Amino acid sequence: MSAEVLTIGDELLRGEIVDSNKSYLSDRLLSLDIETRFHASVRDDPEDMAEAFRRARERSEIVLVSGGLGPTRDDLTIEVLARTFGHKLVLHEPSLAAMRAFFARFGRSMAKINEKQAWFPEGAEVLPNPIGTAPGTMLREGGTLFFCMPGVPRELYLMMDEQVLPRIAAARRGGPVVRSRLLRTFGLGESNLDELLADVATDGPVVLGFRTAFPDNYLRPLARGATAEEADARLARVVETIRARLGAMVYAEGEQTLEDVVGVRLRNAGRTLAVAESCTGGLLAERITSVPGASDYFLGGVVVYANEAKVRLLDVPEGLLAEHGAVSEAVARAMATGVRERFGADFGVATTGISGPGGGTPEKPVGTVWIAVATEESTHAESFLFPFERERHREVTCQVALDWIRRALLGEALVAPRYLRSGR
Repeated sequence: MSAEVLTIGDELLRGEIVDSNKSYLSDRLLSLDIETRFHASVRDDPEDMAEAFRRARERSEIVLVSGGLGPTRDDLTIEVLARTFGHKLVLHEPSLAAMRAFFARFGRSMAKINEKQAWFPEGAEVLPNPIGTAPGTMLREGGTLFFCMPGVPRELYLMMDEQVLPRIAAARRGGPVVRSRLLRTFGLGESNLDELLADVATDGPVVLGFRTAFPDNYLRPLARGATAEEADARLARVVETIRARLGAMVYAEGEQTLEDVVGVRLRNAGRTLAVAESCTGGLLAERITSVPGASDYFLGGVVVYANEAKVRLLDVPEGLLAEHGAVSEAVARAMATGVRERFGADFGVATTGISGPGGGTPEKPVGTVWIAVATEESTHAESFLFPFERERHREVTCQVALDWIRRALLGEALVAPRYLRSGR
């Protein structure tokens, strides 16, 4: 089946928000072996919307529409959809009652303006929204199914999975089966990845896509087959080839983040972790503790921004700070060792650097950072010059630190990302 995703809203065209709904909806369609052929976005303009609806009907069998279902004057999706294809609007009493009950749960009376969300094109099927006030709708127009859903991601995700996907699955005809997987890599640039995999999935029923999501790069192998078994087998072979070629640079599949992977490996190994942060200001601890159950392996951390804090909380010798400065190998090593010993952890990690935009010197320019990992047996430290603005500098510093913990648990060398420069 040919599919299209259409998102509606002035805020998308003005760049006020990132349109993540397109990628989510396309990914969920792929779970039904349906590849999205078109993405489009239009303003809250009736003429533009009508033109987009007509164009979608001509070229697509499934059209997923996101946005424009709210109660305000610029929420026009249902009204324009009905007018474009000659349907009158009719009141859906159960939706109106559900909206009133929604507001009553919060001790509020519903504003009159919200009633517009209970009017739908005649002949359409209403899709309930259990966590919001805007129901969705399914309208069949000729050979095309239009699904209109809220733009709010939390409501959209639930409606897509509970209401839309089952209806598409029921309407789906037979055809080629599509399978894909997302491989997350860290440590090599996009062009270098392509070069390493130059002979992989170059033609035939398997294709390989590349996408940068700083500081990572994602690989998306996709396989087609006449049957699920054939597509699955082709996909498994290409993934095996990619993993063998890239080794530890592939750190996860699907939605698993690097902090997820590190958490699983620490828990399975019965090991613990503590962190000492200067330039990252608590970001590393925040990422670690964003994983449910992190208390199983994360003992704690300290943000030691000032030199006095490094001395007082981590026993970093004042002489080291005076001789080498806070951004130095000696201090990074002392911080990692100090936090490991203070918390009694198996691993101690330290970050100290100059994230900018000021504070650099000719000897230690903006972007310089030292990262250290300490265990009972040894301490590894290395400096980098990350040529990024402040937030990305902190982000990639945390990514390297997490990757080193992962690599240490795998017994792999603590190597630097190839696309980043050493500070030495």
